[in-house]
Amino acid sequence: MTNTDYQSDTIKDVTPEPVDARRIVVLVSGSGSNLQALIDAQSHDRLGGGEIVAVISNVVDAYALKRARDAGIDAVALPHREYDTREAYDSALVKVIERHEPDLIILAGFMRILTPRFVQRFLGRMLNIHPSLLPEYQGLNTHARALGDSVTSHGCSVHFVTEELDGGPVVLQAELQVTPEDTVETLQEKVHAREHLIYPIAVQWFLEGRLQFTDQGAKMDGHLLPPHGMRLSHADAAEELDEALDEESES
Repeated sequence: MTNTDYQSDTIKDVTPEPVDARRIVVLVSGSGSNLQALIDAQSHDRLGGGEIVAVISNVVDAYALKRARDAGIDAVALPHREYDTREAYDSALVKVIERHEPDLIILAGFMRILTPRFVQRFLGRMLNIHPSLLPEYQGLNTHARALGDSVTSHGCSVHFVTEELDGGPVVLQAELQVTPEDTVETLQEKVHAREHLIYPIAVQWFLEGRLQFTDQGAKMDGHLLPPHGMRLSHADAAEELDEALDEESES
């Protein structure tokens, strides 16, 4: 993990101080693969003592809700189509979330643009993961856009949620090298693997009190992070994921 301004502990060398259990609410819209990564991390005590207490989806038949029920987690469907405006939906969503008294709200494939009022309600305790190396490729279709630009580096980013779409302070990124053979599908698979790796880490840091949102940006252990946050290199991510490095990247 590299950083020009701040040297972080490695992923495996952190020895956190024990904390009381913190409550997590996860917002989802689809299959919930990142949710599953968080559930798996929790089962191995790798969420900083956090507990996922509820999963809420705006899509009634989202597979993520089944993942939650299978894990014994409260699964709530709150379909957005039943509300006339985005503001009305977000108001209802706030009430459902606050019923669970969360310390942290995690967006895991929640395909809704949140209203400013909602964001301000939970500012500083809401994380999202985005399939690009922010600030590059905010918004949708990140893999196709990256391929269209013939980039050689791509990846994913965990960031705090602010009113700017995909524009909140970046906490942690994981990089991958784009090869001439890559397609949208292969990039999606590689990025998903990295999302599942770094999202639980960022959540753990937040719940341990090491990661904080401030007016200046994201801070780690009291140190202001640079705009790209901390970054896991392609080689380091591949090693963590037991991926084979191609010969060119090893040379």
